[in-house]
Amino acid sequence: MKVAFVGKGGSGKTTLTSLFAAYLAGSGCPVLAIDADINQHLAVALGASAEEAAALPALGEHLTLIKDWLRGDNPRITGAGAMIKTTPPGRGSRLVRPFEDNPVFAACFRDVAGVRLGVTGQFAEDDLGVACYHSKVGAAELLLNHLVDDAGEYVVMDMTAGADAFASGLFTRFDVTFLVCEPTRRSIGVYRQYAEYARDFGVRLAAVGNKVTDDEDVEFLRAELGTDLLCWLTGSAHVRAAERGRARPITALEPHNLDALATLRSTVDSTQRDWAKFHRQAVEFHLRNARSWGNERTGEDLAAQVDPEFVPGPPALAGA
Repeated sequence: MKVAFVGKGGSGKTTLTSLFAAYLAGSGCPVLAIDADINQHLAVALGASAEEAAALPALGEHLTLIKDWLRGDNPRITGAGAMIKTTPPGRGSRLVRPFEDNPVFAACFRDVAGVRLGVTGQFAEDDLGVACYHSKVGAAELLLNHLVDDAGEYVVMDMTAGADAFASGLFTRFDVTFLVCEPTRRSIGVYRQYAEYARDFGVRLAAVGNKVTDDEDVEFLRAELGTDLLCWLTGSAHVRAAERGRARPITALEPHNLDALATLRSTVDSTQRDWAKFHRQAVEFHLRNARSWGNERTGEDLAAQVDPEFVPGPPALAGA
């Protein structure tokens, strides 16, 4: 199951991503996590030192490897240089399982506190003033298009803050998107903006309250979000200790907050993937990007990469 955490900057999005990943891993579930936030704090939130986090390889640094591996022997793709971030899989492409051993995972992912973690990478000096952050997350979008996960397997992504996540088709790659919402007008505004954008694409969006301190906060969130409010987390000594470098086991999290994480998991587990829709949306955004910039950049008509008879998923993985 693919899960994303989004929200206003400073809402605690990365904290909740790390708590949920740690909760799943602590329950014995396989977890693959990707840090796609421009601030790149997920590794530290999971318990890595600053030095360990800085040493993590960035997905974007291995983009050619990722493209070559995923392309496989798909005859519709002329080469790695013809692949863009939205290139969908087709017959001959390599569909990957989230916890298999392959060259991409070996190069780009590391174990952090029982979580298989990959990072999109920070801005380099050469990027400043000349590139947007979505140039970094393209490798993650390409990987998710080719990733065949199943029930009981969790792919968790920390997205960039605010509605900027809609600058690419990445927002359609998830079974459930949790929007972390503080009990403030600004945070509610981000939720409503995101919900408006997501509505036309059938994105399953749920609000998760955070930094709740009293009943008045809860009443505010309920009044503003209604039934969209799934649950909420209160202030946490566990989180404060982790932010001061004193990591604790997830079982030490406050009971109410553990219950909230259990609610998130049950929400994800109750969702069924529609592989045809998943692929149809990938194709839609690929054609948009091809017309907008991809054809000109590659010198090819990238619509030719679309295999009209292909649908990813376990049957395709098995060669059915």
